[in-house]
Amino acid sequence: MGRLGDHLEEGACVLVFVVMTAVAFVNVITRYVVQYSLAFTEEIVVSLFVWLTLLGSAVAFREGSHLAFTYLVDRAPPAGRRAALWLSATLSVLLFVLLIYYGLVQIGSERLLGTTSEALAIPQWWYTAGIPVFGLLIVVRIVQCAVRVARRAEE
Repeated sequence: MGRLGDHLEEGACVLVFVVMTAVAFVNVITRYVVQYSLAFTEEIVVSLFVWLTLLGSAVAFREGSHLAFTYLVDRAPPAGRRAALWLSATLSVLLFVLLIYYGLVQIGSERLLGTTSEALAIPQWWYTAGIPVFGLLIVVRIVQCAVRVARRAEE
């Protein structure tokens, strides 16, 4: 991917965070001026926070900056380090594939039942759609990071 594709998550994070900040700011101003809170703002902010968390996870996997316990792996022979790398990448991919699967199941249920959000009454699956979409991005970033680390280890 080009430079834009390499930092796609940061742009999306900025966009989501700007929307969250603007919505929360409007709520604060409204609460101060008219003494009432806008209920829908909380719905938007909470839902977008899930998206922001998933995008941040994609960045962490891409950069190899996720939480890791490396004491034993760093002391292992090269074959052990390779095995640990691919085991952890495989387990991480499996976790997010399951998250994608259950996100899609949830979207199907929400569509079947016609579930709408409480405050805005929009289809709930619009919020839930971020889980499989950003989960897929995380899977791509896990694989990219594992390949990059494996290539560096071979040099």
